[in-house]
Amino acid sequence: MKLNHINLTVTNVNAAREFLEKYFDLQTKSTHGDSFAVMTDEDGLLLALMKGTEVNYPKSFHIGFFQESKERVNEINQRLKDDGFDVKPPRMAHRWTFYVKAPGGFMVEVLN
Repeated sequence: MKLNHINLTVTNVNAAREFLEKYFDLQTKSTHGDSFAVMTDEDGLLLALMKGTEVNYPKSFHIGFFQESKERVNEINQRLKDDGFDVKPPRMAHRWTFYVKAPGGFMVEVLN
């Protein structure tokens, strides 16, 4: 069985979409104004973003983007810092990892 897609409710579809394009190389396949977007990656991920007025994910909820190396995790962390995101440095937990709150109201883990 293969997971077909993930749908995230976000407060700002365009900001979330641009964030995912810029930092995680997702490609936008279609949009419906500012209320819906479908994104994919080279590995077959299909991620849908749907506009909601409120986003109340549980504290532990997040999506994760695995990177090929610790250096790549560090690079993304630095790019986010340089662009004004409030991110802590990567650390060794279950993996080399850090978290960032994405525009639109959801949490992203970057890990190796």
